[in-house]
Amino acid sequence: MIKQIKVLMIDDEKRFRETTKKILSKKGFDTILAESGEDALEKIAENPDVVILDIKMPGMDGHETLKQIKKIRPDLPVIMLTGHGDKPSAREALVEGAFDYLAKPCDIDLLAEKIKEACRGKDKSVTHDESRVLDVMIPIREYTTIEETKTLQDAIDELKKSFISKIATSRLMETGHRSILVVDSNTSVIGILTIRDMLELVMPGYLSAPKPSLADSIEYSPMFWKGMFSAGIRQMKNKCISDVMSPSPISIDGRSNLMEAAYLMIYANERRLIVTLDGKTAGIVREQDLFFEMEKILNS
Repeated sequence: MIKQIKVLMIDDEKRFRETTKKILSKKGFDTILAESGEDALEKIAENPDVVILDIKMPGMDGHETLKQIKKIRPDLPVIMLTGHGDKPSAREALVEGAFDYLAKPCDIDLLAEKIKEACRGKDKSVTHDESRVLDVMIPIREYTTIEETKTLQDAIDELKKSFISKIATSRLMETGHRSILVVDSNTSVIGILTIRDMLELVMPGYLSAPKPSLADSIEYSPMFWKGMFSAGIRQMKNKCISDVMSPSPISIDGRSNLMEAAYLMIYANERRLIVTLDGKTAGIVREQDLFFEMEKILNS
């Protein structure tokens, strides 16, 4: 993002406010917190670009807060958060001037995209062209990386952290990346290690070797498989990542169109692409990032 977007988050639940601020800050947003509608009206003076507002709050609820915000800043886009059973209330908020609403639980990537969309919509000087790869990618700083000299045990530990650090509450969801980028001593991406790579590594070589036809009846019996998974995991843990990683995903320029990214994913059988800008790695674009763009286009 060229300009850091300032977000005002209004919610009466302290944990949700703090969690959201942490995640949005990691994604490059400057987040202001307010614990009530009354508190939010005071913090409008800090000139946020976008407001995220929970509909159900004690005292001044989301609807009344929205009305007051629009009196002070008519052009300020407000994204409402609502429970699945409160969609009629959310649609009412659209009539009252809300930019859009999202149902809880809300995926953090979708929320981040909706914030950027709201900010673009507010700027009347911006021509609303189709998003580019750069607009929907995950910045490289947010993706888990590991040095090529580390072991599979190290990779599993790091990848687990990417899942543990993700938040899943009744209001917000963030998912792990399901892969880890392998870098050299200069932090250049040289490969990728996916969960599928790890599963393939667990497979004993003889499972894919030619076998007598009579072996089929033994292979698929319960006794044949017993303990095989655990043994395979323990045997692979000390292997060097550089020996088992997959080649680096195909790269795509961040200024490319999304259809080019979709084409590469389909016809090169890639679930993610390395995004580059001026010859340097800038991020990763994944299948789910294109999915969120589909949703945005269909609901815009």
